[in-house]
Amino acid sequence: MEYVYAAMLLHSAEKEIDEKSVSGVLTAAGVDADKGRVKALVASLGSVDIGEAMATAIAAPAASAAAPAASGGGDAATEAPAAAAEEEPEEETGGFEGLGSLFG
Repeated sequence: MEYVYAAMLLHSAEKEIDEKSVSGVLTAAGVDADKGRVKALVASLGSVDIGEAMATAIAAPAASAAAPAASGGGDAATEAPAAAAEEEPEEETGGFEGLGSLFG
């Protein structure tokens, strides 16, 4: 993952993503960069619009969270959020009771 993060950092700094710059970022972060992996990353990113890919990746978690609720169908989809809402207060109070017992 650190290889991809290096490329994202270079992209956000508006620097060219090439083997030398990716290796430089990794070395500065204390990672022993593998030249083969760096070369493969740079080659695979050659045809990718990183800005668009990052925007799509940010939107993907929200879309995937909505998909299970939408596919449940009928009453089951409405009951699941209600059950989750009922469980939250119980969990919150249970955690504080446990902490209170630590201090007598």
